[in-house]
Amino acid sequence: MEKANAVMFSDAEIIRGKGMNENCNAEGVYKVICVSKDGNTKWEDTIDNVVTNVGKNLMLDSALATAVTVVGPYMGLISSVSYSTVPTVLDTMASHAGWVEAGSASNFPLYTAPRKTCVWSAASTGSKALSAALSFSIITTGGTVKGCFIVFGSGAVSTIADTNGVLYSAGLFTGGDKVVGVGDTLQVSYTTSL
Repeated sequence: MEKANAVMFSDAEIIRGKGMNENCNAEGVYKVICVSKDGNTKWEDTIDNVVTNVGKNLMLDSALATAVTVVGPYMGLISSVSYSTVPTVLDTMASHAGWVEAGSASNFPLYTAPRKTCVWSAASTGSKALSAALSFSIITTGGTVKGCFIVFGSGAVSTIADTNGVLYSAGLFTGGDKVVGVGDTLQVSYTTSL
Protein backbone atom coordinates (compact mmCIF):
# COMPACT_ATOMS: atom_id res chain seq x y z
CA MET A 1 0.00 0.00 0.00
CA GLU A 2 1.27 3.46 -0.91
CA LYS A 3 0.91 6.45 1.30
CA ALA A 4 1.31 10.05 0.24
CA ASN A 5 1.63 12.89 2.70
CA ALA A 6 0.02 16.10 1.50
CA VAL A 7 2.21 19.15 1.94
CA MET A 8 1.11 22.68 1.28
CA PHE A 9 3.63 25.41 0.57
CA SER A 10 3.07 29.10 -0.06
CA ASP A 11 5.46 31.95 -0.62
CA ALA A 12 4.94 35.71 -0.78
CA GLU A 13 7.21 38.56 -1.67
CA ILE A 14 6.59 42.28 -1.39
CA ILE A 15 8.42 44.51 -3.80
CA ARG A 16 8.35 48.19 -3.18
CA GLY A 17 10.41 51.23 -3.85
CA LYS A 18 13.15 52.03 -1.41
CA GLY A 19 12.26 55.68 -1.20
CA MET A 20 10.64 58.53 -2.99
CA ASN A 21 12.89 61.27 -4.31
CA GLU A 22 11.92 64.47 -5.99
CA ASN A 23 14.42 67.04 -7.13
CA CYS A 24 13.75 70.66 -7.88
CA ASN A 25 16.46 72.49 -9.79
CA ALA A 26 16.00 76.01 -11.09
CA GLU A 27 17.22 76.28 -14.65
CA GLY A 28 16.53 78.27 -17.74
CA VAL A 29 17.17 78.66 -21.44
CA TYR A 30 17.52 81.82 -23.50
CA LYS A 31 16.82 81.60 -27.23
CA VAL A 32 18.28 84.44 -29.29
CA ILE A 33 17.65 85.31 -32.94
CA CYS A 34 19.65 88.08 -34.63
CA VAL A 35 17.68 89.85 -37.36
CA SER A 36 19.46 92.23 -39.77
CA LYS A 37 18.14 95.69 -40.64
CA ASP A 38 16.81 94.07 -43.86
CA GLY A 39 14.70 91.61 -41.83
CA ASN A 40 16.85 88.55 -42.54
CA THR A 41 17.91 86.11 -39.84
CA LYS A 42 21.69 86.37 -39.42
CA TRP A 43 22.07 83.72 -36.70
CA GLU A 44 20.30 81.87 -33.90
CA ASP A 45 21.68 80.41 -30.69
CA THR A 46 20.67 79.31 -27.20
CA ILE A 47 22.04 79.92 -23.73
CA ASP A 48 21.75 77.32 -20.99
CA ASN A 49 22.08 79.66 -18.06
CA VAL A 50 23.08 79.37 -14.43
CA VAL A 51 20.55 80.46 -11.85
CA THR A 52 22.50 82.22 -9.11
CA ASN A 53 22.26 81.37 -5.41
CA VAL A 54 20.87 84.83 -4.62
CA GLY A 55 18.37 84.41 -7.46
CA LYS A 56 17.17 81.06 -6.11
CA ASN A 57 16.83 82.53 -2.62
CA LEU A 58 14.77 85.49 -3.83
CA MET A 59 12.58 83.22 -5.96
CA LEU A 60 11.86 81.02 -2.91
CA ASP A 61 11.22 84.03 -0.66
CA SER A 62 8.96 85.56 -3.32
CA ALA A 63 6.90 82.38 -3.55
CA LEU A 64 6.83 81.37 0.10
CA ALA A 65 6.92 84.64 2.05
CA THR A 66 4.32 87.35 2.25
CA ALA A 67 6.53 90.40 2.75
CA VAL A 68 8.60 90.21 -0.44
CA THR A 69 7.92 92.69 -3.23
CA VAL A 70 9.20 91.67 -6.64
CA VAL A 71 10.49 94.47 -8.88
CA GLY A 72 11.26 93.82 -12.54
CA PRO A 73 12.50 91.44 -13.86
CA TYR A 74 14.71 93.14 -16.44
CA MET A 75 16.92 91.54 -19.08
CA GLY A 76 20.29 92.77 -20.28
CA LEU A 77 23.14 91.64 -22.52
CA ILE A 78 26.65 90.52 -21.57
CA SER A 79 29.47 92.30 -23.42
CA SER A 80 32.73 90.79 -24.64
CA VAL A 81 34.56 93.90 -23.39
CA SER A 82 36.74 93.06 -20.35
CA TYR A 83 35.36 89.51 -20.36
CA SER A 84 37.47 86.97 -18.47
CA THR A 85 35.24 84.24 -17.00
CA VAL A 86 31.83 82.59 -17.22
CA PRO A 87 28.91 83.59 -14.98
CA THR A 88 28.69 81.44 -11.84
CA VAL A 89 26.08 80.67 -9.17
CA LEU A 90 28.03 82.95 -6.82
CA ASP A 91 27.61 86.05 -9.02
CA THR A 92 25.49 88.97 -7.84
CA MET A 93 24.56 92.23 -9.57
CA ALA A 94 27.08 94.09 -7.41
CA SER A 95 29.82 91.48 -7.87
CA HIS A 96 30.19 89.48 -11.06
CA ALA A 97 33.91 89.60 -11.71
CA GLY A 98 34.76 88.48 -15.21
CA TRP A 99 31.90 90.00 -17.21
CA VAL A 100 30.19 93.37 -17.75
CA GLU A 101 26.86 94.49 -19.12
CA ALA A 102 26.69 95.62 -22.73
CA GLY A 103 25.00 98.85 -23.69
CA SER A 104 26.84 101.65 -21.91
CA ALA A 105 30.03 103.66 -22.27
CA SER A 106 32.56 101.48 -24.09
CA ASN A 107 30.87 98.19 -23.21
CA PHE A 108 29.83 97.33 -26.75
CA PRO A 109 27.53 96.60 -28.42
CA LEU A 110 25.29 99.55 -27.63
CA TYR A 111 21.53 98.97 -27.73
CA THR A 112 18.44 101.10 -27.20
CA ALA A 113 18.09 101.75 -23.49
CA PRO A 114 16.73 100.74 -21.07
CA ARG A 115 17.08 97.08 -20.10
CA LYS A 116 14.09 95.18 -21.38
CA THR A 117 11.18 94.42 -19.03
CA CYS A 118 10.22 90.74 -18.80
CA VAL A 119 6.51 90.01 -19.16
CA TRP A 120 5.57 86.44 -18.33
CA SER A 121 2.92 83.98 -19.41
CA ALA A 122 1.22 81.89 -16.73
CA ALA A 123 3.33 79.02 -15.41
CA SER A 124 2.55 75.59 -16.84
CA THR A 125 4.01 72.13 -16.13
CA GLY A 126 6.72 73.59 -13.91
CA SER A 127 7.89 76.19 -16.45
CA LYS A 128 7.40 79.91 -16.92
CA ALA A 129 8.20 81.67 -20.20
CA LEU A 130 8.21 85.22 -21.50
CA SER A 131 4.91 86.05 -23.19
CA ALA A 132 6.85 87.54 -26.14
CA ALA A 133 10.47 87.84 -27.19
CA LEU A 134 12.29 90.98 -26.02
CA SER A 135 13.91 93.20 -28.68
CA PHE A 136 17.38 94.70 -28.35
CA SER A 137 18.03 97.12 -31.24
CA ILE A 138 21.75 97.67 -31.83
CA ILE A 139 22.56 101.37 -32.29
CA THR A 140 25.64 103.55 -32.82
CA THR A 141 28.23 100.81 -32.23
CA GLY A 142 28.09 97.09 -32.93
CA GLY A 143 30.28 94.53 -31.24
CA THR A 144 30.41 91.08 -29.76
CA VAL A 145 27.71 89.73 -27.45
CA LYS A 146 28.63 86.96 -25.01
CA GLY A 147 25.19 86.23 -23.50
CA CYS A 148 22.25 87.48 -21.44
CA PHE A 149 21.18 88.00 -17.82
CA ILE A 150 18.04 88.74 -15.77
CA VAL A 151 17.86 90.97 -12.67
CA PHE A 152 14.87 91.48 -10.36
CA GLY A 153 13.93 92.17 -6.75
CA SER A 154 14.18 95.13 -4.43
CA GLY A 155 16.28 97.90 -5.94
CA ALA A 156 16.28 96.46 -9.47
CA VAL A 157 15.90 99.09 -12.19
CA SER A 158 15.88 99.09 -15.96
CA THR A 159 18.90 101.41 -16.16
CA ILE A 160 21.80 99.85 -18.07
CA ALA A 161 24.88 99.19 -15.87
CA ASP A 162 22.98 99.66 -12.59
CA THR A 163 24.24 97.17 -9.98
CA ASN A 164 21.16 97.11 -7.73
CA GLY A 165 18.71 94.24 -7.49
CA VAL A 166 19.24 90.50 -7.51
CA LEU A 167 20.92 88.69 -10.37
CA TYR A 168 18.57 85.80 -11.16
CA SER A 169 20.31 84.18 -14.09
CA ALA A 170 23.15 84.70 -16.53
CA GLY A 171 24.69 82.65 -19.29
CA LEU A 172 26.78 82.54 -22.45
CA PHE A 173 25.88 81.42 -25.96
CA THR A 174 26.36 77.69 -26.48
CA GLY A 175 27.77 78.34 -29.97
CA GLY A 176 30.32 80.93 -28.86
CA ASP A 177 30.46 84.72 -29.16
CA LYS A 178 28.07 86.49 -31.53
CA VAL A 179 28.84 89.59 -33.58
CA VAL A 180 26.11 92.19 -34.11
CA GLY A 181 26.14 95.33 -36.24
CA VAL A 182 24.33 98.64 -36.18
CA GLY A 183 20.74 98.07 -37.31
CA ASP A 184 20.59 94.45 -36.10
CA THR A 185 17.92 93.43 -33.60
CA LEU A 186 18.27 90.63 -31.08
CA GLN A 187 14.98 88.85 -30.34
CA VAL A 188 15.42 87.11 -26.96
CA SER A 189 13.05 84.54 -25.47
CA TYR A 190 13.51 82.96 -22.04
CA THR A 191 11.98 80.00 -20.22
CA THR A 192 12.75 79.04 -16.64
CA SER A 193 11.67 75.83 -14.97
CA LEU A 194 11.75 73.95 -11.67
